[in-house]
Amino acid sequence: MELAHSLLLNEEALAHITEAKRAVFIFEWLRFLDKVLIAANKVDVKEKQKKLVEQLTGLISSSPGPPTRKLLAKNLAVLYSIGDTFTVFQTLDKCNDIIKSKDDTAAYLPTKLAAVACVGAFYERMGRMLGSSFPETINNLLKALKSAESQGRGEILLSLQKVLSGLGGAAASCHRDIYKNARSMLTDRSMAVRCAVAKCLLELQNEAVFIWTTELENVATLCFKALEGSTYSVRVSVSTLLGTAMATALMPKQATVMRQNVKRATLEEVLELMATGFLRGGSGFLKSGGEMLKGASVSREVRVGVTQAYVVFVTALGGQWLERNFAVFLSHLLELVAHPRATQTHVEAVYSRRCVSFALRATLGGLLGEKAQIAAAKEICLAIGKQMKAVEAVVNDPASEGRAGAADVSASQHVMVCALKELGSLVQSLSATASPLIQEPSVGLLETVSSVLLHPSMAARLAAAWCLRCVAVALPHQLTPLLERCAECINNLKNSPEAVSGYSFAMAALLGGVHQCPLGVPHSKGKMVVSIAEDLLRSAAQNSRLSLQRTQAGWLLLGALMTLGPSLVRYHLPKMLLLWRNVFPRSQKELEAEKARGDSFSWQVMLEGRAGALCAMRSFVAHCPELLTEDVIRRLMTPIECAMTMMSHVPAVIKVHGAHLKASAAMVRLRLYDILALLPPKTYEGSFNALLRELVAEFTLTDNSANTTTSLLRSLCHYDDSVLMGSWLQETDHKSIEDQLQPNSASGSGALEHDPSSIYLRIPAAEAVPGPLPLGVSVIDASVALFGVVFPHVSFKHRLQMLDHFAECIKQAKGVRQQAVQLNIFTAVLSALKGLAENKSSLGPEEVRKSALALVMGALDNPNPILRCAAGEALGRMAQVVGEASFIARMAQHSFDKLKSARDVVSRTGHSLALGCLHRYVGGIGSGQHLKTSVSILLALAQDATCHEVQTWALHSLALIVDSSGPMYRGYVEPTLSLVLTLLLTVPPSHTEVHQCLGRCLGALITTVGPELQGTGGSISTIRSSCLVGCAIMQDHSDSLVQAAAISCLQQLHMFAPRHVNLSGLVPSLCVHLCSSHLLLRRAAVACLRQLAQREAAEVCEYAMSLARRAGDGKDNTSINLNITETGLEGVLFGMLDRETDRKLCSDIHDTLGHMLSSLAVEKLPHWLKLCKDVLAASTEVGGTVASGGRRKEEEEDSEKKDEMDDDIMFTSLGQDDKSKPSVAPRWVTRVFAADCLCRIIHLCENADKAHFDLAAARLAKPTTPKRVIGLYVTRVSSAGDFLVLHLCDLIRMAFMAATDHSNQLRMAGLQALEDIIKKFAAVPEPEFPGHVILEQYQANVGAALRPAFSPDTPSDITAKACQVCSAWIGSGVVSDLNDLRRVHNLLVSSLDKVQAGKGQSSQLYSESATTMEKLAVLKAWAEVFVVAMNIKKESQSMPARPPKGEDEDVGDEGDALPPDSLMTLVQPELPSLSRLWLAVLSDYALLTLPAEFSSQLPPEGGAFYTPETIDTARLHYRNSWASVLHAEALWLSSTGFGSAEDSVEGKTAPVTGTVVTSAPGKNTDDLVKDRLHLLLGISIEFLCFPRAEEPIEDVMSCLFALCTLLDSPSARTHIAEDQLLAVELLNVLHRLLLTRDPPSVQLQVTTLVQKTIRAAQEHLEHIRSSKTDEECVGEGGETGELLPGKSLVFAAMELLVFILVRHLPHLKAKDADGVRRAPQHLSDDSNRLVAATITALAELPALCSPAGSMTILPTVLFLITGVLRETAVKTSDCSVPVPVSAALQAIKTILSSPLAPRSQTQWSALVRSSLATVLEHSQPDARGAGVDEVSLLTAITLFLLSASSELLGVSVLQKGCIERFRHGLDSADPWTQARCYQLLLSVFQHSCRSLSTPYIHSLAPVLVEKLKAVEHNRPSAPAELQAVQEGVKVLEGLVAMGEEQNRVQLLALLVPTLISYLLEDTTFSTASSSSKGLHEFALQSLMHTGPLYPAAFKTVIGAAPELKTRLEAAIRSRQANSKAKTAARQTQPTVQAAPTIKLKTSFF
Repeated sequence: MELAHSLLLNEEALAHITEAKRAVFIFEWLRFLDKVLIAANKVDVKEKQKKLVEQLTGLISSSPGPPTRKLLAKNLAVLYSIGDTFTVFQTLDKCNDIIKSKDDTAAYLPTKLAAVACVGAFYERMGRMLGSSFPETINNLLKALKSAESQGRGEILLSLQKVLSGLGGAAASCHRDIYKNARSMLTDRSMAVRCAVAKCLLELQNEAVFIWTTELENVATLCFKALEGSTYSVRVSVSTLLGTAMATALMPKQATVMRQNVKRATLEEVLELMATGFLRGGSGFLKSGGEMLKGASVSREVRVGVTQAYVVFVTALGGQWLERNFAVFLSHLLELVAHPRATQTHVEAVYSRRCVSFALRATLGGLLGEKAQIAAAKEICLAIGKQMKAVEAVVNDPASEGRAGAADVSASQHVMVCALKELGSLVQSLSATASPLIQEPSVGLLETVSSVLLHPSMAARLAAAWCLRCVAVALPHQLTPLLERCAECINNLKNSPEAVSGYSFAMAALLGGVHQCPLGVPHSKGKMVVSIAEDLLRSAAQNSRLSLQRTQAGWLLLGALMTLGPSLVRYHLPKMLLLWRNVFPRSQKELEAEKARGDSFSWQVMLEGRAGALCAMRSFVAHCPELLTEDVIRRLMTPIECAMTMMSHVPAVIKVHGAHLKASAAMVRLRLYDILALLPPKTYEGSFNALLRELVAEFTLTDNSANTTTSLLRSLCHYDDSVLMGSWLQETDHKSIEDQLQPNSASGSGALEHDPSSIYLRIPAAEAVPGPLPLGVSVIDASVALFGVVFPHVSFKHRLQMLDHFAECIKQAKGVRQQAVQLNIFTAVLSALKGLAENKSSLGPEEVRKSALALVMGALDNPNPILRCAAGEALGRMAQVVGEASFIARMAQHSFDKLKSARDVVSRTGHSLALGCLHRYVGGIGSGQHLKTSVSILLALAQDATCHEVQTWALHSLALIVDSSGPMYRGYVEPTLSLVLTLLLTVPPSHTEVHQCLGRCLGALITTVGPELQGTGGSISTIRSSCLVGCAIMQDHSDSLVQAAAISCLQQLHMFAPRHVNLSGLVPSLCVHLCSSHLLLRRAAVACLRQLAQREAAEVCEYAMSLARRAGDGKDNTSINLNITETGLEGVLFGMLDRETDRKLCSDIHDTLGHMLSSLAVEKLPHWLKLCKDVLAASTEVGGTVASGGRRKEEEEDSEKKDEMDDDIMFTSLGQDDKSKPSVAPRWVTRVFAADCLCRIIHLCENADKAHFDLAAARLAKPTTPKRVIGLYVTRVSSAGDFLVLHLCDLIRMAFMAATDHSNQLRMAGLQALEDIIKKFAAVPEPEFPGHVILEQYQANVGAALRPAFSPDTPSDITAKACQVCSAWIGSGVVSDLNDLRRVHNLLVSSLDKVQAGKGQSSQLYSESATTMEKLAVLKAWAEVFVVAMNIKKESQSMPARPPKGEDEDVGDEGDALPPDSLMTLVQPELPSLSRLWLAVLSDYALLTLPAEFSSQLPPEGGAFYTPETIDTARLHYRNSWASVLHAEALWLSSTGFGSAEDSVEGKTAPVTGTVVTSAPGKNTDDLVKDRLHLLLGISIEFLCFPRAEEPIEDVMSCLFALCTLLDSPSARTHIAEDQLLAVELLNVLHRLLLTRDPPSVQLQVTTLVQKTIRAAQEHLEHIRSSKTDEECVGEGGETGELLPGKSLVFAAMELLVFILVRHLPHLKAKDADGVRRAPQHLSDDSNRLVAATITALAELPALCSPAGSMTILPTVLFLITGVLRETAVKTSDCSVPVPVSAALQAIKTILSSPLAPRSQTQWSALVRSSLATVLEHSQPDARGAGVDEVSLLTAITLFLLSASSELLGVSVLQKGCIERFRHGLDSADPWTQARCYQLLLSVFQHSCRSLSTPYIHSLAPVLVEKLKAVEHNRPSAPAELQAVQEGVKVLEGLVAMGEEQNRVQLLALLVPTLISYLLEDTTFSTASSSSKGLHEFALQSLMHTGPLYPAAFKTVIGAAPELKTRLEAAIRSRQANSKAKTAARQTQPTVQAAPTIKLKTSFF
């Protein structure tokens, strides 16, 4: 392949390769050329042009295949347009000669076609440059056209289209000729030719005026004829032609009108013409007055095609035209559906209605903005009102001739259905934005729609009910009023049959809509419905005129009630069961008696009643599965079994009373089958025989003369087989009308009137409006489905009988009936096999298999392709169910034999599919042995060029085999791939199915090779390049489905070998496809973009922008039909969200945008913010359409049409393509998505860079940009230095716009964004105004955004969200001025009043749980504010008070700092009532969290804020808010001494101050405290036991804070301490919490809580000890010292504390036996704090024990403390003591100084000694690791010596060790260690117990003196060293002071000479270092201080050595002689020296 990449064709390489590969080689070269010519240097091209032209023209005559000729033609044209044009005419002549040639053989055809393609390409590219040669060329082509076969005709017509497109108006002279020659081919038998003609004429009408003036009628007639018998692609092309021609006739292009004086058509004429096609098809023009052809109804294809043309017509004229002319357009469409010709039979009428609905939906839904849609809805309302008036006139005027009036009424029903359906869809799509429509009294929408509920026709009444449901779903606040209104009307108009029926439909529809309204309806509405229904059923028998309607209405309402779910139905179940039982006879006898009596009417009512009852049962089973207990099922089975028995009597009854009962009987059967399918088959095993007889008779049409077929076959076949069955049409934008053309009975004729119960059922996801099929089809569908459920449970004997019976039925039937029976039987068999597979059961013994196999094999040769598909599928499923290799082998062999011998198309296709299905269902392993044979046979069949159908089926099966074989297929990849390529290069493009299957094969092959594709080996790179060539060919194909296949293949390739997929070419082509008119292609493009954006978002956006630039540069004259502006691909995707309705597509767009956002939003912040802002700014106030400025209308429209033809994209899109049309303002759904994106951007920035939330940093980082430019976005400027905080203004504005919109969903999103902004930016300071924050300036915006959410008519969920934002705002501390805060605060106050109003609210719109949600949100918000207020108050109390202001200071500063409890002043007045409400919330929550088995304990009337009916939903709301409330209530209780002051006084007047205890009536305070404490504790412990992973960490923290707060209150502490088990339980739960939750904040809070619990216990113990005289054994452990796990608080605390220590210091538990010493650890700050807190808590535990008990735990405690000391004593650079170390030292002190009883003395001594030994061992100089803090260990040793002196006396080993350590410390090289060592020694020396200190003095004093003596020669050079010397001197002074008088001289003789030796000579003083001078000063001071203390001894010492005296005197003299300045300097000196004085944070001594 590499050899093909050269400018000239490498001919010798070509000669060397095999024949088969040549075509691929040439194609690859042409592909390379295509890329390189445009980019190449023109000079290079001109040099080689001659040779290139020779090579290319040579290829024309080498029979190139379709893709090759297309590329060849394009390259030649490009070559001439870039290089010289000298030889272009020669080449043109050469092509013309080939075209003229008389050679008609098949071999010469490719050459002819290549020449034709070249001519087209030349003219398209060079157009008028080719001058006057065109008439000859065109004549030539037209002559060839007459004699050409179909492939030639298609190619010539497409070429003509290109010629026309290139020449434009210049070819006017030939327009007529082309038109005359082409038009007859519009009805060509080849569909591809019809498409080509349509495209050619479409091009022609751009310039040829006659097409849309004089010839307009003829063109229309031609189009109608062309639509007869057409395929989908023809309909798309022809409707495009028809619609565009009509639009041009109405509004011609300016340019053409200028040239010729043209008479423009009027709108009426144009619409009249279109209507002809809709009503009469292509059968000629009979003006409406003429005689009507009876019975000849218009062909459905024509009607569907014309409908599409209407859409094209309006789309071409654009949204603004539609706005202006909507009234005319609407009345025209409604007249169509009112026309008798459109509604000759019921099914036809439904079809016509669907067409009109489609035309309305596609235009209104896509082209109009929200405002225009509201106007359109008003128009529709007027039309409905007008119709209804006419109907009322007829109904109320009995005199009018019956027939005409009745005809009017029946016609009006169809008009009503269309109008109401569209009105409903409009309102539903507008959602809450439609509120102005409902509120405007002049429109009277609800009145108008409700009036239709009294229409005489059922269809109209149902449509009106559906429309009301849409209104209620869009505007949930209308739901309850509408229900009430309907109920009232039913009660008032009980005697009108229409009213009973209409209003019950409406109520049922509204109830069915409740599940789409999250806020629901009040519970009482359920009771209301039940009573109405009961009343209707009771009164049904009273009045025969109404009995039918009342019966139906009653059961319909009960069925609808079931959709409200178990929580509501539970209350009415007993009544329902009774009603169901009473409808059916109780016994066999009653059943028999029934048969004999009654007339036909009473039978009809009875059957309808039973059908209704069964329908309500089915609804119950479907919607309330939780209530289906064994008992309920048993009680349901009684009426059901009775219904089954009754079924067998009905035929006899029908015989007696007439056939009109058939429908009612069928309805009963349908309902019966439906409910049985939902129940477990075990429950009705006994009735299988009778049931199966019924089912089989049903679908084998035994009693049914019509040939009705089931609609389920498609859904039971595999989705992938759609290419064989044509069912991919269901995936187009035209699905809703294309369904009419499917072959099964009544396909696509779904309508509400076929089954009224569907009005309340859930709608299938794919449909907008429920459309149940006609009863005849529905019953068969239900019987087939039930057969599939029952079959797996039936005995083998019965299975065999049924299968044999099926074969017999097929044999008996003939012709069309046989087809129908066979289709139904196959669907049933497939359904049964599917059931078997799902149940994992087997098919049965040999004879059952044989019978089944015979049935299936017979159908593999059926001429109907759908049956063949079904048979193949059944065969595969059988293989799966039987699962035996021999069986599979037999089946495969049978097909092999057939395929080898058979020649007919039918059996070859059927059996090839059979092979594919076998592999599909048994997988690669099960069918491995047949793989080789299957592949070889299918490869052979796929090459059969004579029959494309065989190729299609064979390739499809091959794809299935490749897919299912997986890696086993690897050996066959190469031959399969080469076949695929060969076929792609040779099969004519008109056989799209073959190409689609080739695409499937290629995709499957790519998956099979998989990740290997990344390899570099020769064979792999060949495979890879083959795949890429295949993709390229398919990408260039004209059919959308083939292009979609190409995209998915490239997507697979990109997944396995991303480096080899060239994004620069792929992305732009995907962007172009985003505007395709084909849904599947748009889906494929978006799915591919989604995958690309996941990995390479930046590249994708860049390539998309490059496409926009290319379009802007205009270098390619084919302007690309795509609206990429400076917003890039993201903007296009946002725009698509407004137009697309397909769920899959929209979710992929959301994902794609999400991936782009995640990877690009932070880098291109301004760009993304602008995108979101533009979308959000388009609120509904903007006009319906927004003209996008600066689009060049004229040129673009022209060039775009050319491009249309060029790319062969057929466009009937719903308004996306035409660039000159204004785009629609973003709809609310898109705006909600944009608001979500905004929140994501904030979140992404938070994780990216701190500067995003720091204004000062952001400004520093972005110095260059002047302030104003920030808002603008310049395309492709890297804005790396942009920060979110600079866009705060925009963020607030966007959140504000969203939060105040009409749409509720958008308001929620806006409030969420606002809350995020407040939380993230609350603390960002404003650099220009110190002490203020940046958010302060937006107070007004925040207040204004929140205010509307508290208005009375706002839905609860929005108010609840707004409360959250309020509390975030008040608690954020942004606002410092009370008056400003009041605005938001008042909103919360007003809500609180609402909460206090209690349950009895008068008008309730939503369910009780909505009220619960709102009230809890308000209380939660208050709780959060109160918590913040208390924190502020606490901080202000701990801060030092501010000094009072001076007079002269500026008073204006007062407002800056909040007075410490200002927030409290706002909360204070509400506290008394709040605290009560909070308590109520907590007690509710406590009850709701009880396990199910305690449900009997729940109060029957509900709680303070929930009702018993809504208990399930209420739980969720409580779960969201309890934590904050708990924290607040705990704060309040502990601050008021458990609220004891509050309980006496009710209401808001309660004084908050003062804690006067007044006992509440009935309970003393103590009990009250206990109750409240237990409530709070219980909730906390229950939660902390099982905090689910999804619970937010804030809840856990709130809970811990609340518990801590509780323990601050003395009364709570006593309670907890008294009930020790409670405390133990608490500690155990906290231990569990630590195991599951890691964050340090949680762990720290837990340790605090443990400390408080221990303190509480200590206080309690002290209290007991003080009250008891015998305090010996008080405390845990008693006499024995035993601690019981589970009962002992100490044990529980130890467990928890040890866990924390081991978690942070894992080496603690390691034994030191290994002898390897580790260096101590550096811990993080959090860990340090935690370990310290833990140690402190540990040290307090012994105090809780009795002496014996403390002896039990002390060894552990001391081991841990010494261990922590060892592990954390790290030497720090600044010599500070780590927190854990100081905690450990403090702990040692606490323990050693605790008073312990004498009886455990020996044990205690042993403990103390071993602890000291441990510390000594840790501090051994050789054992210590590097970096150990020696000082800390010495301090510990000293602590032991000082605090436990008595225990350590005389233990020589320890003494020796201690002395060793001190000596080592004194010898330390580190002056800091020395200094601390001196300090510690001093404290030991001075110890009161002489016997302890003496040995230390004896052994260490000499060392000390030596050290100090040495200083004279080694003077200190640093302050630390100086300090060490000073500390040493202090020790010596201390020793002097301690000595007895007689020894004093000797001691002074040590001290004084040493000090004097430190004095400096006068001469050296000035040059000495500062430390040296300091020493001098210090020594002098010490001498001056010591002398006066011991004058006699001092004199003796000085006298003994004269030189001492002289030095001292000299020093004193020099000191006195110094000047005053010197004196001042000297005074500062000591402060310099004092700097390094050692201060321990905690004093341990």
